[in-house]
Amino acid sequence: MIFRRRARMLRSLVCGRLGPVWMWKALLFFVAIAFATQLLGIIFNKSSAQPAAHSIFSSPDAQGPSLGSCQPHTHIMFLKTHKTASSTVLNMLYRFGEERNLRFALPLGYQLGYPLPFNAHRVKGYRGPRATEFHIMGNHMRFNKPEVEKVMPADTFYFSIIRDPVALAESSFAYYKEVAPAFRKAKGLGDFVDDPNKYYDPRLRNNHYARNLLWFDFGMDNNANFSVELAQHGEATIRQTFRLILVSEYFDQSMILLRHALCWPLDAVVSFSLNARQQKPTGRSQGKMLPNLSLTDHQREKLRQWNALDWYLYKAFNRTFWEDIDKFGRAQMEREVALLRMRREILGRVCLKDGGKPVEAYRIRDKNIRPFQSGVVKILGYELQPGLDNATRTACLRMIRPEIQYKDLLDSKQFPRAVQPQLGQQGQLAAGGAFVRHDSSRTGEKMMMGEAEMERERDWGGSRIMKSNQTLKGVREKERLR
Repeated sequence: MIFRRRARMLRSLVCGRLGPVWMWKALLFFVAIAFATQLLGIIFNKSSAQPAAHSIFSSPDAQGPSLGSCQPHTHIMFLKTHKTASSTVLNMLYRFGEERNLRFALPLGYQLGYPLPFNAHRVKGYRGPRATEFHIMGNHMRFNKPEVEKVMPADTFYFSIIRDPVALAESSFAYYKEVAPAFRKAKGLGDFVDDPNKYYDPRLRNNHYARNLLWFDFGMDNNANFSVELAQHGEATIRQTFRLILVSEYFDQSMILLRHALCWPLDAVVSFSLNARQQKPTGRSQGKMLPNLSLTDHQREKLRQWNALDWYLYKAFNRTFWEDIDKFGRAQMEREVALLRMRREILGRVCLKDGGKPVEAYRIRDKNIRPFQSGVVKILGYELQPGLDNATRTACLRMIRPEIQYKDLLDSKQFPRAVQPQLGQQGQLAAGGAFVRHDSSRTGEKMMMGEAEMERERDWGGSRIMKSNQTLKGVREKERLR
């Protein structure tokens, strides 16, 4: 009785003083909704705050052995020599710079004015000596130190890579057979070596690919008569600028030395071989016989004599290379090379289809990662493993993206408002400097077309040079007719 009386009093109090019951019911309803919303939000935030799916590229193994308290180098100039595994090295630089939003000294086209001596105005976005901070330079050029120093900071780390001139000549002959007149006339590499003066004319464009190509890329006269004094002067000139010269035949050891010199994590120097040619081609390609690269021991020795300046450089820097390894410690080098190879194998299993075996371009489904073809020898590429998470796929894609496509990607990021040069589906400029056209056949091969644009350039001494290039001329004509 007392309880009922009190309930009536409370109801009367609420209805009279605090409003009708329906108002309280509505208020309680909205409070309940607000509480439920807040609770769901907390749950959602907790779930979204969970770490993303673990990527192999974020594991402790990606860092490699400790490098101490050093700081990573971010001002880097790589002289990209020809046919020395330099495309693989450039891919590492591209990856490192892209991941850290560094600025690249990119060419207006695909090479920095090669084969002319480098000129600073060949760098896209160059506004005068050190007006803009560029971090990484690595596209093909004929080295010209005074002009490079206009672009790159004073603390830039310079390095390059060399290769045994015999192996380099074999690769150069296969790759540039349709570009270099000296090679084009010869039936095979052995035929050329037996009497090189029969085929070689130093006045003809692109014949630099046929003699002392390393010496030429370092900016020196590849047709100079050999003398020990000249060779020693060239070696000393290189040593004055380049702090490290890698050796292609010992690529993994080179990567360990480079990693320690640059203070980079292990994954930054783990790579898959890029721009590699099919080692044992058979039959024909594009209706042409594949080049005969077989050599006798006597012909190999003659080839070293023909490339005497390159052979001198190779012996000199190969000796220094092993002296550096001795200073590093042979046992330590073996351990770190083993870690590098293990890491490459693991990433290959994660990233690449069919166990990481390189395949011909037409077998790669994604056209954006098909390597461009130059000459009659097939250039191999890779196909990504399906089903990768986004983070892993992005990292894997960086490791296999071909040089030309990667340069275009970096260009579009660095100059987002600029209109990118479009050659359309009809063609593209290859890494060797030759224009290639997409073939409509299923092989995905490209057809050699000629060289690049019609333009006036100044070399670093100020002389006018006319560079003829039928490709852009044709493109401009098409643009005019549209």
